[in-house]
Amino acid sequence: MTRPPTAAQQRVIEAADAVTGRLRGTEAQLAALVKRGLAFRHPRPPHDHFLTPAGHRIREAAPDPVPEAPREQGPPTGVFAARVGGEEDAPPSGPARRREVHGAWQGLLELRRMTHPDGATDRPCGWERAHLVRAAALALEAAGHRPAGGDTDGYRVRATPQPEAVAVYAPDAETLAACAATLEGAGWQTGEYTEPRSRARYLLASPRRV
Repeated sequence: MTRPPTAAQQRVIEAADAVTGRLRGTEAQLAALVKRGLAFRHPRPPHDHFLTPAGHRIREAAPDPVPEAPREQGPPTGVFAARVGGEEDAPPSGPARRREVHGAWQGLLELRRMTHPDGATDRPCGWERAHLVRAAALALEAAGHRPAGGDTDGYRVRATPQPEAVAVYAPDAETLAACAATLEGAGWQTGEYTEPRSRARYLLASPRRV
């Protein structure tokens, strides 16, 4: 039976980047995680360390930390999360948010490159298949689509009972078609459907495998 990581190793795992799994720690801590199969060292410079699927599972299983009280100056910081649409506490839009989203998307492309056997970046990776709503939302937000929020119309990404599929809603047919084009360009396959009761049109999107 594999021993659980030490408290110090657990902190390093929990502090990993939420999207790419990139790690920060001492050489000894990182080497220990590699030895236990929870991390790997990238072969290309700068030879950063990243979580393996086993390391990601440990990170996902960790309890949510108790949030700290907001500081007197500046907003509290937190883990990046793509906007799925309809959040009550959505981060403000603007240049800073666009930079953050762009960085997260580039990190996700790098994760695709590292985890696909052929280094492909044109189809979703394992992390995206395990976080369907967040992955689809990141693709949409990174492409410049506007999420719904408050009095603002925009896309909404929601989970569905179907395996490996999310539903994407939009305020009009043109926006829905644009969202479909973005997701297909990001390696998803989409189909347009109508809800039986509300007659609302929506996309059913799932990660493409090949």
